Amino acid sequence: MFWREQHGRSYLIRTSTAGAQTSLGPRGEETVGIYERFTEKKRVDEERVRQLKTALAEQQRLNRALRVGRAPPIVIDTLNAIAKADLHSNFTVIGTHALYAYEAAAGVMLEAGATATQDVDLLFDTRKRLNFWSRLQRLDTSFLAVLRQADKTFRVRTGQRYTVVNDKGFEIDVVRRLAVEDDPHPLRLSGDEEDLWPVQIATGQTLLNAMRFSQMVVSASGSMARMPTIDPRTFVRVKRWLAAQAARDPLKRRKDALQADTVDAMLAQYLPHLEAHS
Repeated sequence: MFWREQHGRSYLIRTSTAGAQTSLGPRGEETVGIYERFTEKKRVDEERVRQLKTALAEQQRLNRALRVGRAPPIVIDTLNAIAKADLHSNFTVIGTHALYAYEAAAGVMLEAGATATQDVDLLFDTRKRLNFWSRLQRLDTSFLAVLRQADKTFRVRTGQRYTVVNDKGFEIDVVRRLAVEDDPHPLRLSGDEEDLWPVQIATGQTLLNAMRFSQMVVSASGSMARMPTIDPRTFVRVKRWLAAQAARDPLKRRKDALQADTVDAMLAQYLPHLEAHS
């Protein structure tokens, strides 16, 4: 809020996060009271944010010193960029990178062979597409621009419009369920002609129907982000199904089986409370 001089009088103006401005009336007892309460709340909030930033920096240093995490920093940055844009409810991390959430919840570190990959899969929830598009319009941005907040070198791969890749070769694939009901197909994530077009996957509906699993994950540098993914029990079932598909690449089938066995053992030994509610 701020005061604006107009025609010899002061008016209290309220601005929105999108830049819209609304006059709350001329200076008077009521508007002065509104402004004073606003500035006091703003002062308290700013002090709270300052304290939280200090605590976050301390926690990151501690994470780094104790080698708490090992998720790729680009994954952490991507999750935080999506969360900052308030789009986290529209995407779910699936595939190999979900293992970082499971191992963090279990308090273990998996063998490198199980987690080795140079791409992360994001499942876009087409059921929430109107909310997603509305949010992007309010921000006057595209999803590609959101991802570039994590790494400005991200670009859409030529001939593979559902993938972005950065200068280090790290990829993000955006996938979706098979088109059903009134799902648009094909579907671009925004009106920006350069934006991504999520690709359909056979397991998409199963993954959307799965229980959610949310866990704080940590990178080797100590940075942190909350990862929204699927329940590990569903992860095991989907990976076993993929491992049984004869048409799937044999190397991927072996990795699917390894990951399914790994998470299954983790559930039994370190996450028995989830098994008890299956």
